[in-house]
Amino acid sequence: MRSWNLDTIAAEPHKPTIVSSADDARAILVRLPAGERLEDHEVHERARVIVVTGELEITTPAGERATGGPGLLAEFEPGERHEVLAVTEARFLLLLSPWPGDGHPGTMSLEDKATVRDRARGR
Repeated sequence: MRSWNLDTIAAEPHKPTIVSSADDARAILVRLPAGERLEDHEVHERARVIVVTGELEITTPAGERATGGPGLLAEFEPGERHEVLAVTEARFLLLLSPWPGDGHPGTMSLEDKATVRDRARGR
């Protein structure tokens, strides 16, 4: 068994800390100062946001909203866009699974990596 106390891990603002990474999932601790946000973004994996300390407001472009403190869990489909705002200084755990997800640069061939920027511009 492995275990972590997420309240005591040194996490600097805007520098996500990988807590654990395996073939099936990755756990990342993120610290955001009050009023700051992870702007509209998406990941290749299913994403789960779990509030550890503070309060977050999580929104989607479709207008869905969840606000809460420790214990709040929000889940997103792979590629589902979302934004995270720290209402107060906050720490949250981001769980990504499977790791890495389909389309993640870590799963691409060298040929695919060479053209990824061009394909992204075409969106």
